[in-house]
Amino acid sequence: MKQDRFLIGILIGIAVLVVISLFVFFTRKDNQTYTGEDTPQGVLQNYVVALHKRDYQKAYGYLADLENKPSYDKFRESFLNHSVDPTNAGLEIGKSEISGDTASVELGVIYNPSDPFSSGYRNSDYAQLVLQKGAWKLKQLPYNFWSYDWFQPTPEPSKPVN
Repeated sequence: MKQDRFLIGILIGIAVLVVISLFVFFTRKDNQTYTGEDTPQGVLQNYVVALHKRDYQKAYGYLADLENKPSYDKFRESFLNHSVDPTNAGLEIGKSEISGDTASVELGVIYNPSDPFSSGYRNSDYAQLVLQKGAWKLKQLPYNFWSYDWFQPTPEPSKPVN
């Protein structure tokens, strides 16, 4: 009989935890909101928020108009086929250093653990922005938020040697 009560107590405890978890999940607020775009940090935050909301058109608008800029279709496809995947990393936006029409923003890239027995890790990195037509635009970000081949020159085929 004691074992039956103990088992019932454990099952009730599990049920209470499940109900609390569901309550917290459905009542939490979405804190991903857009902010002002007058600073490099604001542009960076808005880009990341747009990615998390899957608003690729808005996110694409934050890219700098530089040589070898990816087309919108290539940009969007990078996220849809998960060659760029911001869902398993977070950004901690630090201070920016502005020099003329360029800016560098300190970032802490926080990676989620890959399995339940490991812990996540954090890397320090930078975002590069340029001022174009009075607005800050992204030139470079770390992986998970940026593809390695964006803004890279297209290699020309090598000529055969005779």
